[in-house]
Amino acid sequence: MQPTFKQQYQRLRYQLAGGFLALGAVMGIGTIGYARLEDWPLWDALYMTVITLSTVGFSEVHPLDTTGRKFTILLIFLSIASIGYIGNRITEAVFQGYFQEGFRLRLWHQIMNKVSQHYIVCGLGRTGLQIAHEFAAERIDFVAIDCSADAIKAAETHIISPEGHIFASLLGDATLDETLINARIEKAKCIVAALPSDAENLYIVLSAKTLNKEIRAIARANSEEAVKKLQRAGADAVVSPYITGGKRMAAAALRPQVIDFVDGILTGTDRSFYMEELLIDRETSTCVGQTLRDARLRSRSGALVLAIRRADGALIVGPTADTRLQINDLLICMGTTDQLRRLNRILSPLQPKQISPLQNIDK
Repeated sequence: MQPTFKQQYQRLRYQLAGGFLALGAVMGIGTIGYARLEDWPLWDALYMTVITLSTVGFSEVHPLDTTGRKFTILLIFLSIASIGYIGNRITEAVFQGYFQEGFRLRLWHQIMNKVSQHYIVCGLGRTGLQIAHEFAAERIDFVAIDCSADAIKAAETHIISPEGHIFASLLGDATLDETLINARIEKAKCIVAALPSDAENLYIVLSAKTLNKEIRAIARANSEEAVKKLQRAGADAVVSPYITGGKRMAAAALRPQVIDFVDGILTGTDRSFYMEELLIDRETSTCVGQTLRDARLRSRSGALVLAIRRADGALIVGPTADTRLQINDLLICMGTTDQLRRLNRILSPLQPKQISPLQNIDK
């Protein structure tokens, strides 16, 4: 939805309300005028006012003197002006599509009032649009923000959100707190600042961390200096398309099969294998304190535990059978959708995590 349209829509509503108030005022003036000038009962005065404003052509309720006829002429001109103004506003609303857009605006607000634990993408350039495509492929609820109406329209045309999942667009400046609040940042899980300007991405990270201290912030950077500043500003991860792109191209030249394998399990909708993060939670997991051998995760699920991130940040790559599972360990796992689903239920039988790739097999 577009703030500019919202302002125009509100302006039109106020103008229509003003037009109807003016029409009501004319009716009041007419009723009081006939009652005072012609000494008529209020009901007769109101009836004369209504037939005068509606121009139905009925005869006068009582004969009018010269003053009454002059007053009637004035009343007719006032009614033409007010009714003409209302008609002009309604015509503008019909031709400009305000009624249809107003319905979309109300629907958008209903959706945003329900959204929670969603992702926010700031910027729908080439990088942001690709991120949005990946989120849609992963069946992630997300909101996309851009200050260009053309970029919003292109995203709405090319990105199709799977049934049951939310993709909402918001036209506005992502560096402004008001825009982020409209995107329900206080309920969001992660924000991705993908604008081409390092300064704007820095503003977004600062605003996001101020409005939601728990949100995970991912930012794009164009230089190593910007990477450091964004990290100091609170970004949880900073990605430079040029640095990352250069490393990936070099790796593709030196280790092509490895890159093909990694790409095959990280992106796309036609994958056989997926990678996922699973948390060992004290309240929902029954594997706390067990070794991988005792937990038998591999034999029971078929999924492979590639690494474990400890709560203190230590990373264990290729954990052995004697590696013990601890509270708040983050398991980085690989497997098919069925295998990851089984592993998910083994690790958290009381409250399984809603893993996006696993939802594909339910459709």
